[in-house]
Amino acid sequence: MSLISPACRDALQNWLASKKALNGAANNTLTAYAGDVSEFLSFMTLHFGTPQGLGALQSISTADMRAWMAETRNSGTGARSLARKLSAVKSFYRWLAEREGFEPTAVLMARTPKFQKKLPRPLAADAAKAVLDTVELQSGSDWVAARDVAVVTLLYGCGLRISEALGLLGKDAPIATVLRVTGKGGKERIVPVIDTARTAVDRYLTLCPHPHEADGPLFRGVRGGALNPRIIQGVMAKTRAQLGLPATATPHALRHSFATHLLEAGGDLRSIQELLGHASLSTTQAYTAVDSAHLMDVYNRSHPKA
Repeated sequence: MSLISPACRDALQNWLASKKALNGAANNTLTAYAGDVSEFLSFMTLHFGTPQGLGALQSISTADMRAWMAETRNSGTGARSLARKLSAVKSFYRWLAEREGFEPTAVLMARTPKFQKKLPRPLAADAAKAVLDTVELQSGSDWVAARDVAVVTLLYGCGLRISEALGLLGKDAPIATVLRVTGKGGKERIVPVIDTARTAVDRYLTLCPHPHEADGPLFRGVRGGALNPRIIQGVMAKTRAQLGLPATATPHALRHSFATHLLEAGGDLRSIQELLGHASLSTTQAYTAVDSAHLMDVYNRSHPKA
């Protein structure tokens, strides 16, 4: 931040505050925004040889934007990451332009680099079941094994993000037939909980040697603190290696699998959107991997005119 003028630093902080207040942006998202826009502003300082005040930012040209994008790519940043950075800069400029009364044409006209979107790779139903059956074999401690099974079962059985599962508190247990989950941006949603997941959590709680505290984390690390998501990622890595699954078989792939298997079973896409907590239906569509032949089969069996 030392390369950024005080005026720009204040503007950045005010923009981040507005993002949090108006859009409910998560802390991780705000950190990413802050880093991306700070890098941009720091580059412009070096590019012009002097810290850029708000007035100077208004005169940034198309050539300046190209120089930033070229330098960012040359530093090893991939097209996907550059697209994210550019999106953050454009969002900052839209806010700044409205506040300061100028046209941010050069910035907003900068073309987003093209990249191949990575489609989610859910597990096959039998592979997902094998994961649930194999996770407990990765630990020599009964309570740790039970903990890992409970977490993974929630990911696949309820479509939770790993952060949502590990964000559960002691007061959320015993798990009811429905669970109130706080997702991205602090948005809450209600998800049904399958009996298998409830049983897995109950078994973990019975074996866990650490105290069950209402305001403490539900899932504990071996020393009693909140369970680190890297532990579950490591457990999944060992499990997929044992089962011969690809590197795409991650904790998040279980969430993809939840959505895909529900859709394959005839679930409604809108309902699945609600269960996943997606704001956009297109995001839910990207989470599912059902082939066109299956979709046509569902259509032919379900449409009243078929």
